[in-house]
Amino acid sequence: MEFDLAFIWAGLIAFAVLVYVILDGFDLGIGILFPFGKSDGDRDLMMNSVAPVWDGNETWLVLGGGGLFAVFPLAYAVVMPALYMPITLMLLALVFRGVSFEYRWRTENKGLWDAAFFGGSFVAALCQGIALGALVQGIEVDGRAYAGGWFDWLTPFSVLTGFAVVVGYALLGATWLVLKTENDIQIQMRSYAWWLGAATLGLIGVVSVLTPFQEPEYFQRWFNLPGSLFSMIVPLIMLGLTWKFFAGLNDGKDLQPFLSALGFFVVSFVGIGISFYPMMVPPSLTIWEAAAPDSSLAFALVGAVILVPIILAYTAYAYWVFRGKLDPSEGYH
Repeated sequence: MEFDLAFIWAGLIAFAVLVYVILDGFDLGIGILFPFGKSDGDRDLMMNSVAPVWDGNETWLVLGGGGLFAVFPLAYAVVMPALYMPITLMLLALVFRGVSFEYRWRTENKGLWDAAFFGGSFVAALCQGIALGALVQGIEVDGRAYAGGWFDWLTPFSVLTGFAVVVGYALLGATWLVLKTENDIQIQMRSYAWWLGAATLGLIGVVSVLTPFQEPEYFQRWFNLPGSLFSMIVPLIMLGLTWKFFAGLNDGKDLQPFLSALGFFVVSFVGIGISFYPMMVPPSLTIWEAAAPDSSLAFALVGAVILVPIILAYTAYAYWVFRGKLDPSEGYH
């Protein structure tokens, strides 16, 4: 039996990116909502809700980026020059944000590190969305190299996707705090979740309408059989998730809005995958054209088969240990 190693690795990297978005999305969302905390105590609680897990969440970003470099070197060599600026800004923002987790608790000038936490979270989310939009609108390739300019990534569409990700992450943060807190802050975040949910769904709708027009291949994929079947199924799934989301908020359920909001991201991610496949760098490079030789893919796959279950296990264990509501009288640090 012969395995399509390039296809398997494309699936593994897509899985790593999706898990990163799911796990670090609410984490960054809490930073985006941080200025809206009504007191230092509320802001302490917000940061404590992710303090035990935030750095583990970013493992998946390393896995996705490292995997792309190791097994799709041509895609890495083309995508990086096209997105140097948003990716560099995103990494710097994540550094500022990570440092604020430690320094904020050990200084009297909390305002500086509050700003670093908010600014790092906002810029990281915005740059992730802009990079996604730039990839969706297509990257110009000549032969085996990037052929575009320094600022091709900056377009109205990529800015739109950037703000859509910021709003979506803020929604994940609000629903996470609904799940993890009680009393006044929970009521506040439930109220925010309403507005952020409506805004996120609106932005997903606008981006979804515009995406098929970014590349002729996307249009063919979504509006010709069998793509048209997905065109009908995806909105129906989103409709079901929307009902579960708002019903959960109305009924005072804590977990349901969070899971529904995660569902918005999963369905959107699947939609992007439908548009892209089999392209690794749209519209020019397929998965197989961008892949390393089979011997390299097989060697790297051995490591992934060992490491991915370990990462999944310790991630699940961390969330299990720190499950339940937060106690404001107890800090993580």
